[in-house]
Amino acid sequence: MQAVAGQPRGKHGGSWRSWAWWGMPVVAAVLAGCASNSASTLVPPTATATANAPAADAQRRAQIRLELAANYFQAGRLDVATEEVGQALAANPNYADAYGLLGLILMQNRDWPKADIAMRKAMELSPQDGNQIHNYGWLQCQQQNFDQAQQWFDKAMKAPGYREQPKTLLAKGLCYQQAGQLEPAYQNLFSAYEMDVGNPAAAYNLSNVLWQKGEAKKAQFYIRRLNNTNQSSAESLWLGIKIDRALRDDIGVRQLADQLQRRFPQSRQWLAYERGAFNE
Repeated sequence: MQAVAGQPRGKHGGSWRSWAWWGMPVVAAVLAGCASNSASTLVPPTATATANAPAADAQRRAQIRLELAANYFQAGRLDVATEEVGQALAANPNYADAYGLLGLILMQNRDWPKADIAMRKAMELSPQDGNQIHNYGWLQCQQQNFDQAQQWFDKAMKAPGYREQPKTLLAKGLCYQQAGQLEPAYQNLFSAYEMDVGNPAAAYNLSNVLWQKGEAKKAQFYIRRLNNTNQSSAESLWLGIKIDRALRDDIGVRQLADQLQRRFPQSRQWLAYERGAFNE
């Protein structure tokens, strides 16, 4: 599975595993009531019967349940995703990936203590998994434990076989940005962009940090590259408008505004443009 690198804008990033990792039935009592209302969804009544099933069959069922859980998670159905994670853990109580997803669900619900338990269990079960480590770093960043987050990100980057360095660099940059450290934020986001030029999250956030640093001309270069592709969004177009306006590029502003109105007429960005609220 993958690792959660820092969903820059709530839209970018890879699969669910790209961001966090989960836990297991041994701690089900502690995790009870996370994204659902009872522990029974995490450890369903079939858990005992499952122990007698052939290992291969149980693992296959666990994988199927986890795939369903991931789909529901990505669709924002956290309650159903939690139920499916419970079924996966009932079939395989030592399923690190299931604990990882449980941690993501709990983090989405801002249940930091239980998310911490689930993610630590995932790392205990799979200590060399850089994705799990990366996601735990993101959990620390969300709680504003910025120094700890950077330590976990660095550890993920060094994990054997880990190949998600661009995502972790992106997460590091976002975390530095949240901490108000714009220069290291820029350095990490620039590295993430260089390693994955086609990633819209890297392009958007690199441009955004440059904009915050007062380097509008450089910011314009990167946001234009993004806005000239089919990966542009209301947010990237809006950032482009603000940058072009600061640089007194009236033609650029009009072109982006036309695109924003045509593609995202109900967006808060278009409504802000109509009000002239460029500093919100």
